[in-house]
Amino acid sequence: MHFHNLQDPTLQALFVPSSGSTIIMNHDDMGEIEMNLKPLAYRMRPRTIDEVIGQQHLVGEGKIIRRMVKAKQLSSMILYGPPGTGKTSIASAIAGSTKFAFRALNAVTNNKKDMEIVAAEAKMSGRVILLLDEVHRLDKAKQDFLLPHLENGSIVLIGATTSNPYHAINPALRSRCQIFELKPLTVDEIVLALRRALKDEERGLGKYQVDIAEEALYHLAAAANGDMRSSLNALELAVLSTDKDENGVIHIDLATAEECIQKKAVMMDKDGDAHYDVLSALQKSIRGSDVNAALHYLGRLIEAGDLQSIARRLVVIAYEDIGLASPQAGARTLAAVQAAERLGFPEARIPLANAVIELCLSPKSNSAMAAIDAALADIRKGISGEVPDHLKDAHYQGAKALGRGLNYLYPHDYESGWVKQQYLPDNLRDKIYYRPKKTGKFEKGIAAVYERILKST
Repeated sequence: MHFHNLQDPTLQALFVPSSGSTIIMNHDDMGEIEMNLKPLAYRMRPRTIDEVIGQQHLVGEGKIIRRMVKAKQLSSMILYGPPGTGKTSIASAIAGSTKFAFRALNAVTNNKKDMEIVAAEAKMSGRVILLLDEVHRLDKAKQDFLLPHLENGSIVLIGATTSNPYHAINPALRSRCQIFELKPLTVDEIVLALRRALKDEERGLGKYQVDIAEEALYHLAAAANGDMRSSLNALELAVLSTDKDENGVIHIDLATAEECIQKKAVMMDKDGDAHYDVLSALQKSIRGSDVNAALHYLGRLIEAGDLQSIARRLVVIAYEDIGLASPQAGARTLAAVQAAERLGFPEARIPLANAVIELCLSPKSNSAMAAIDAALADIRKGISGEVPDHLKDAHYQGAKALGRGLNYLYPHDYESGWVKQQYLPDNLRDKIYYRPKKTGKFEKGIAAVYERILKST
């Protein structure tokens, strides 16, 4: 292969294949080849804010980022959320909608010199949008260099991170940025993106005749657990690796989708019913103290790779079903869930199994949930009432003249730390919401205190 430096600027490359024939390629050809080398998820990134899928709480009509773009009044921001939820996409969409120059760097792999180049470009063009991936890994030297440029507005920083910025990002940088949380994309949102990619002839797979089964399409969306990037790239693999039939049509069935995204359709269906059925069965098995059934349903969720749903559901169970019967179970479940999220699969299965077994065999009490639900039920029916005067805030001038806080008895002034006085509004003064269950030692202990108090009032 020979490369020739041609005089004609429209000619980018010339090479001679083994046949000896000469092929001349122009800029457009080269651009197409370069584009096709990029993964589908990269090619389908939104060009404007209108093309962004999901995150409507940020980019929907009248929402904060759309308002910024519309007014071209951008401020530096940090976008945080799980992988594949659109952090880079929103950044590129902002750049596309505002027509500002857009550069993408990584806080770990790019050095200070790369940032100096961006700063120089900002000085020339007036403003540059800088997407900085893994912004929580930004070292002090790079941060110190960036801060003045953020202050004067020449660089609009869009930091992307999967870590909570309130914990992971230096306060000096954080204070100069607005923080926006991105939510995991829904199955329907990802399906919309997949359909768009299948139709798009310029950037997507529209040049191919693809016949994809609905169950396969929904599996690609559901199995990704909110990660659009993995869904799109799995779709591209399925299309490019499947042979055409005699009519030139590529048929993609559920088995192909499973293979390309490497997750079995264990609990996924079009409407998500099976997914929630398995989650429900997990909770009810734990509530019923059936360890083996709970481990079975946990296994199905693990096999589907649904760590997020598992984590959320186990924490809910710890407080809903075990509750005050074993309060330490909540803290231990949260620790197990955090360990699982840090480890990822396959190791995540180990702390999850620990948590499930403990929850199954712990004493059960839903008294706390039942109590708050009973209180909320009254409030929603309009059964409320005025706060008694002696409980009202008295920390302002003139409060005493209004009768606020008078005759309040300070419990700590009494030997037992308790004194008889009214706390509920007059129309609810005899209402009882909390009804303890004596299934565990802890709640049995606090129930004894509770009963003594009730007898005294």
